[in-house]
Amino acid sequence: MSWTDERVDLLKRLWTEGLSASQIAGRLGNGVTRNAVIGKVHRLNLSGRAPQPRSSVPRPRRAREPSPPGRVTPSIHLPTTGATALKPTLRHEVQPRALPMPEPQPLRLVDLPKDGRVTILHLSDKTCKWPIGDPGAEDFCFCGHKPRDSSPYCEYHARLAYQPLQDRRHRKVVNG
Repeated sequence: MSWTDERVDLLKRLWTEGLSASQIAGRLGNGVTRNAVIGKVHRLNLSGRAPQPRSSVPRPRRAREPSPPGRVTPSIHLPTTGATALKPTLRHEVQPRALPMPEPQPLRLVDLPKDGRVTILHLSDKTCKWPIGDPGAEDFCFCGHKPRDSSPYCEYHARLAYQPLQDRRHRKVVNG
């Protein structure tokens, strides 16, 4: 496709009339794409079109009413009469089962420096990097225990940091 003088003139006229690049591409035909029109408009340095008249009054927003809880809705679209009819189910009827959350056992701090605090200077690939306390406080330190394999945290803190997705969803439903 080549831009002939006639096609460029048509492009300029349609652009000033306010047609979109997609509409102009459709009018030009012969495989002209919206992107080709936009590129040509930029290369021709065509000025922006006159802004479309808009009302100074903002459109009122539609208020949506929340659906009532426990509304009966069919779970799938199958016949609702006859022998193969399914009973509608309540939307809030199925609740996830609560999984018992094991309480983490507190770990005894071992191999700590003489003052008992592991600072950033003591951290290595052989220490748990779980922060303890406020970083701005003087007593801020790190856990310092032996980390679990390929983890920056010890077993206890890894259980806190890496929780399975289904557990987090359950907590959101229960606490929600």
